[in-house]
Amino acid sequence: MKPTRYLNNLDSFIAACIGFYVIYLYTKYSGVGLSPDSIMYASTATNIQAHASLLTFNKTPLVFFPVFYPFFLGIIQFFSGTDPIKAGAMIDAFLFAAVIFTSGWIMSKFVAHSRIYKWIILIAIILSPGLLEIYTYLWSETLFIPEILFFIIAYWRYMQTHTTKALVLVAIIAAISCITRYAGVTIIGAGCLMLLLDNQLPVRKKLGHLVLFGMLSLSLLIGNLILNSHSTGLSTGTREPSITPFADNLYYFGTVICDWGSLSKQAYPFSGLITSIILVTLIAILVWKTYKGRINSYENIVIAFAIVYGLFIVISASISRYERINSRLLAPMFIPLLIACTSWVPDVLILVKSKAKYALAGLTIILMLTFEYFTYQTDWQRYDDENDYGVPGYSDDDWNKSEFVVYLKQHKKVFKPGVPIFTDANEAVYLFTGMSSELIPHKFFKADVQKFYANKSFYLVWFDNLYNAELVSLPDIMKNKKLVKIGSAKEGEIYYCDGK
Repeated sequence: MKPTRYLNNLDSFIAACIGFYVIYLYTKYSGVGLSPDSIMYASTATNIQAHASLLTFNKTPLVFFPVFYPFFLGIIQFFSGTDPIKAGAMIDAFLFAAVIFTSGWIMSKFVAHSRIYKWIILIAIILSPGLLEIYTYLWSETLFIPEILFFIIAYWRYMQTHTTKALVLVAIIAAISCITRYAGVTIIGAGCLMLLLDNQLPVRKKLGHLVLFGMLSLSLLIGNLILNSHSTGLSTGTREPSITPFADNLYYFGTVICDWGSLSKQAYPFSGLITSIILVTLIAILVWKTYKGRINSYENIVIAFAIVYGLFIVISASISRYERINSRLLAPMFIPLLIACTSWVPDVLILVKSKAKYALAGLTIILMLTFEYFTYQTDWQRYDDENDYGVPGYSDDDWNKSEFVVYLKQHKKVFKPGVPIFTDANEAVYLFTGMSSELIPHKFFKADVQKFYANKSFYLVWFDNLYNAELVSLPDIMKNKKLVKIGSAKEGEIYYCDGK
């Protein structure tokens, strides 16, 4: 093995080490950030490791999320003996470093390889507020993003040989990504799109590879959905229809792009247009490259994924109801979109034969460094805030220093065995007390609401500092049930309904 192969990516390794240290800085005060999803992942990982069970903290099967990320955490817990929540910061730091190094490796294979361009993009990745948010939380996106990059590398290798063996490797990565996040179907979509556009494949071989790739890449997802359906009767959990139309989702998509680009909120009115221009331009570039017979390159795989993922998020958000399009949902697209929107610059500069190319190159570098400076200011403000109270979520000081949380820990004996416990934050109850509880039902699901009110006796743990308009409210519960307050502290109360 030639040493130059490693020296060519020494800069990527240095950037990866910097990224690792950045995640350490953000999480050193309170540890990894914890959201309700994080508790779901961590508790399932613990059950996988201890009991080979896919049950979550509330003793129900994991169906709303795929199984691989908790399985990944469970493997780490098995070998390290450390709870995923305690190990989360180090896990994220290593994964972020892997993302940075792999991104550098991919850029070193570009048609027009420029080390200056590579470093500018690596710095943009390290400073990305969207990625720094992802990699300071215990979220499945932390694993999904490197899987996207591994797919890009594997697919490029397949394009060099078009062998079945290389295609099977691509399909395995795609299959694993689908059981890491359901959005992994976008990797399958990108792979199928590239296969269709590949003008080096004979039609018969292309059809055979499409069928093989589709079957293998969907296999684990289908198995996961069958398991979910067998366990609960629901393949992906309870889903509500979308309440945001397509045009609104284009707008929300664009606001994220504005934030990523360090643009002011004055650009928000043009967000829908910005989204449309980006997606249409990327599609046009891919069509042009196909027409010119230059589809087989790293750059085009990246563009294909950016197109498929962007369209998937906008369309799916218009069909199924989940959190409004935000930086977290779009974060897996950040690196492909960044590369897709900038990788053409070195190509263009090479075509310029006059000395003007040096002026253009200098202007481009100044623009990128200006963008990164404003991004750095955003990162610094977040670091300054979180160094005082921690990463927002269940690990920050609002929860760690909550008087009601302390009260719950000290008064667990007030809950009689066998009596169900309901709450507006069942993840918090589990995290801080180790007790299982049920979430107050969503207003939208009338059958669940009636089932809740059919309980004759139960405990209700209510956190005042939370507000979820989709859940049945405390005043509504009090109208239908006689609640007796049996304990309270600042920011929360415990009620008991005896059914009389």
